[in-house]
Amino acid sequence: QVQLVESGGGLVQAGGSLRLSCAASGRTSSIDVMGWFRQAPGKEREFVAATPIIWNGDSTYGADSVKGRFTISRDGAKNTVYLQMNSLKPEDTAVYYCAADTRSGLRVGVRARDYNYWGQGTQVTVSS
Repeated sequence: QVQLVESGGGLVQAGGSLRLSCAASGRTSSIDVMGWFRQAPGKEREFVAATPIIWNGDSTYGADSVKGRFTISRDGAKNTVYLQMNSLKPEDTAVYYCAADTRSGLRVGVRARDYNYWGQGTQVTVSS
């Protein structure tokens, strides 16, 4: 089993920055990939970014709207993944979820069903 705990969400003005953290515990050695998704009210869960854990590969980003503004990174020693979010916009408002995949092997998934462990989510609200 893997447990994921997110932190770092909050209220920020448009143009501001936030850094989300996701700490993994339990069978962390079984994690292949970790990623971030977000879900706004009335919308489907959306892929934001993911990074491989068991190999040194490139990170993958979702919608064009986050590319260049969001950066995913990891600290292997702390079993923690971060999402640095800059130049935030009101449309970035959502619950952000951390996810872990222990089944993919050497593939970074971009669909929610590619991930089998989820955190509880952290709210990010960007005011205009």
